[in-house]
Amino acid sequence: MIKHIFSILAFMVVSFSVQGTSHFVINADHFASVGFLRPGPIMPLGLAAMILEGFIMSVALSRFMPGGSTVRDGLAVSAAFGLFLASYIVLAEPAKYAVPSISNWMVIEATASCIQFSVFGLLLGFIHRKKAVVA
Repeated sequence: MIKHIFSILAFMVVSFSVQGTSHFVINADHFASVGFLRPGPIMPLGLAAMILEGFIMSVALSRFMPGGSTVRDGLAVSAAFGLFLASYIVLAEPAKYAVPSISNWMVIEATASCIQFSVFGLLLGFIHRKKAVVA
C-alpha cells in the first residue's frame, strides 16, 4: 500500500509542477486568452482527479508487474495512460471549445503532457522497482 501512496504523491507533485508552471508561468498569456477557463481553478476537483489518476497508474503497474518493476515498466504504464489522457486534452478539447489558436493549444498541451507523464513514469518505475536480492 505504501508504494501506491508514494505513487499518488509523486503524481501530484509532478502534475502540480509541470501543469502549474505551464498554466501560470510559461504559458500564462495563452491560458488567459482562453475565454472558457475559470479565473481560479476549483482545487478539490483537481486534487481528486490527480489522486484517482495516480492511484490507477500505480495499481496498473503493480498488476502488470506483480513481482516488482523496472523504470522502463513505469515509463510504459505512464506513457500508455498519458497518451490516453492527453489525446482528449490535445485533440478533443480544441475541437469542442473556441480556443484562440488550435495549433498553440495542441503544442502547449502535448508538451506539458509529455513532460508530466515522462517524469512521472520514471518515478513510478523507481517506486515500484524490484528489490535487489542480497546473496
